[in-house]
Amino acid sequence: MTTREITSPEELTELLGAPTQRARDKERTVLHQRDREWLAASPFCLVATAGSDGSCDVSPKGDPAGFTLVLDETTIAIPERPGNRRADGYRNILANPHVGLLFLIPGRTDTLRINGRARLVADAPYFADMEVKGHRPVLAVEVSIEQIFYHCAKAFFRSELWKPETWRPDALPTRARLVKEVEAPTENLADLERHYGPDYARKLYV
Repeated sequence: MTTREITSPEELTELLGAPTQRARDKERTVLHQRDREWLAASPFCLVATAGSDGSCDVSPKGDPAGFTLVLDETTIAIPERPGNRRADGYRNILANPHVGLLFLIPGRTDTLRINGRARLVADAPYFADMEVKGHRPVLAVEVSIEQIFYHCAKAFFRSELWKPETWRPDALPTRARLVKEVEAPTENLADLERHYGPDYARKLYV
């Protein structure tokens, strides 16, 4: 059997079919009150970016529910906390401001999608509203919304993502062991276990 590559929009439509009228018409450019409520309930989002050369990155962002601030009907802001300082997605934004966001609510099988143009902000009056445990964000990603809509639940039904009986957190070794085997084989495993131990979760904002 040979591989058949799809190389045109026409071939893609022929294979998948045309979207329904509802699917075509559901996107908006202004936040609805329900969108605001969704953002207030969401503790987690994925931020997709692309560099000037087309290389892509997807970064998870999470904080207590409501961490994404609504600045006005077409602008939101996402805080950045201390991390590994690679800043892959942020470097992409500096080169190409287009971003795609996916907001999740645990247990919900639908998601909120927002696409728009982003900028990085080092400080702003609203940073005080983003404090967690007394810590202001390192920076914020402001997104001017160009497209917003709700995405259907089929991927979550297929994956059974929210069913605890399907979870297998022990399918792979601990994070420390993965680092030892894959990323830093010369580092001491005991030191890595301490680094990723209980103190790791206690240092999320410093």
